[in-house]
Amino acid sequence: MTDSHGIVVGYDGSDFSMQALEWAMDEAELRKLPLTVTHAWRWPYGEADEEARGHLRKAAEHVLYHGGDCARSCSTITDVAVDLYEGAAAERLVELSARAELVVVGSRGMGALARTVVGSVAGYVAAHARCPVIVVRGPGPIPVPRHRGAVVVGMTGHTPDAAIEFAFAEADIRRLPLVAVHAGHLQPMAWSAPMPLVPDTRAVTEAAEDDMLERLQPWQADHPTVSVRTYFVAASPKDALSDLSKEAALMVVGGARGHGRLGSVTASILQHAFCAVAVVPVLKENPPQAKAPLSASHASEG
Repeated sequence: MTDSHGIVVGYDGSDFSMQALEWAMDEAELRKLPLTVTHAWRWPYGEADEEARGHLRKAAEHVLYHGGDCARSCSTITDVAVDLYEGAAAERLVELSARAELVVVGSRGMGALARTVVGSVAGYVAAHARCPVIVVRGPGPIPVPRHRGAVVVGMTGHTPDAAIEFAFAEADIRRLPLVAVHAGHLQPMAWSAPMPLVPDTRAVTEAAEDDMLERLQPWQADHPTVSVRTYFVAASPKDALSDLSKEAALMVVGGARGHGRLGSVTASILQHAFCAVAVVPVLKENPPQAKAPLSASHASEG
């Protein structure tokens, strides 16, 4: 095993973690990186003798080794490691993220239960990880759905370069189109003093899409085979991105701006998206450069 954990995936034997494992295997194969399958366990009943704890540990080992065996037998990955940890799963995934290229975790789909699970594990990892995190969401065969949707990146004037770079890389290795979307409220324009403020919808839309194309140009040059579409929608970012996620393969958003604090749009997408969500962190030692605000609209944080 190399010094890097490569792709790290949390695995607990559930259908949801199996979906995450499938996605992680895809990433490891496409990126030609090692795969680390991790499983956390802990005794939940207070004091116990070593024999009782040993039985629980054996059960945890069985779950973990099953995940590792699945990765070895169902993929071409040559470097698969297993990691058994006694403690909180979220904390272990964050710890491993410091030496990983990507962390993949599962989610229990949509609905009220998903909000609880996202908040307790995936949400914590997304907010604290030192590398990008993909939260695999939604029902059905993942990561190969019936339709090959686009990679969608939500953009504002402050979207970190790392999120754009990650979105282009994913679109490139998966041979998918990239859709960059900016959502917000139209800025009204006054044509003359007596007239009411009326937004010039076409001008605003074109200005926003031109701004996005200009911002994306360096990465488009690095990934010339990726088909790129820019899209402005006059709606709340939360609603627009959630709606686009119904047809997307992957939604890419910026991560925590402060330690453990996700933006309201990112937190909402983690809870409500219909596709997998990639959260790309903004690391303190490499903060994003200040970007000029997109000229089209007032947008919420991402």
